[in-house]
Amino acid sequence: MIVNPGSSRLHASTLWIDDPGPLADFLCAEDACFLRGSEGFVALGEVARYEGNSMLEADTWWRQTVAQIENESEMPGSFGTGPLAYGTFCFDPQHTEYSSVLIVPEIIVGRRNGNSWLTQIGYDRVSPQLPPRHDRPRAPVDLQFGPGNISESEWMSVVRGMTARIRHGEADKVVLARDLEARADQPIDPRWPLRQLLASYGACWNYLIDGLVGSTPEVLVRREYGLTYSRVLAGTVPRVEGVDDAQRAAQLISSVKDLDEHYFAVNSVVESLRPYLRAMHVPEAPFVLSLPNVLHLATDICGVSEPGLSTLALAAAAHPSAAVCGSPTEVARQLIADHEQLDRGRFAGPVGWMDAQGDGEWAIALRCAQLNGSDPSRMRLYAGGGIVAASDAHAELVETDAKFAPMKAALRGKS
Repeated sequence: MIVNPGSSRLHASTLWIDDPGPLADFLCAEDACFLRGSEGFVALGEVARYEGNSMLEADTWWRQTVAQIENESEMPGSFGTGPLAYGTFCFDPQHTEYSSVLIVPEIIVGRRNGNSWLTQIGYDRVSPQLPPRHDRPRAPVDLQFGPGNISESEWMSVVRGMTARIRHGEADKVVLARDLEARADQPIDPRWPLRQLLASYGACWNYLIDGLVGSTPEVLVRREYGLTYSRVLAGTVPRVEGVDDAQRAAQLISSVKDLDEHYFAVNSVVESLRPYLRAMHVPEAPFVLSLPNVLHLATDICGVSEPGLSTLALAAAAHPSAAVCGSPTEVARQLIADHEQLDRGRFAGPVGWMDAQGDGEWAIALRCAQLNGSDPSRMRLYAGGGIVAASDAHAELVETDAKFAPMKAALRGKS
């Protein structure tokens, strides 16, 4: 479904404002945000929406919508200011009951590099006024976590079967996900876990979009004035209390299994983006990214993108990377569809935003939970691990438990 502004022109007005304080204070449960530390934006209300399964179709829809917006701005062309669209896209549109969305908000309050702005979009002339702040959300009542589609033992059996297929040459790497269900006695306000994630994982990209809330350390595509960047993560170990991080990092960066997994992920992004980037730089070796719950092998890729391509089009080219799918891509995607026993929905798909110039940020929806549309007292949590020939099923289970930890703690209100 595509909801277009039709023949009526939209009007957008943007101006610099004094620092508005914590941006999350402006959110209602139905609103959206994309925040990293104190920077980013909140998006309130809605004037237009795309629903479907195609990122390229959504990109075309946004271009058409931008052409119908009369944009009045004090900072024309500034990164992220003025009209923008935010969205969340399914991991595999061919094997899901979920739909992807791209939304144009009515009001945007943003902050970047110490500068704050306000944008209002409407069918009539707009006179931007700072929106009201809202009461802080309350914790879920009588929160319980239960098993998802399959049990832990069943999931480990799937991992063992996939490891055997990889050893027999069917694929080099396959990412397998599992889920948990959170239940409460009353509707869960997604702003509650968002605030906890912002407090504990401020260095990650924190998002709340269409009931999907999470905190991801992995960026598929970010572009500002042509400079394009991608952060690839693959290869993970949990942090262990009482064990020095330096020791765990040394084990991770010397692990053949994790280095192989990381190589497949980096190579997939490089090969996907190479036709679109000039002066691409790919480090020879990964670094170790430390988060409160895990250590990751990470590689930052950068280059200059060709003119005329939006970040959503670049994200469509790079998705799915081997970090969330596997290698070779189409083989891994089919093995996931045949054996994972899970509808990922928007988990591991692109989540983010782009402005009228096509610049923006598209992260990978990880460390996340999706609010149940028909029963808002339930949320589904997701986590996955990369399976290669040397994978151990129990170790992969432990890794997914560590990846569930941020969202479980956020829902419980424990940082």
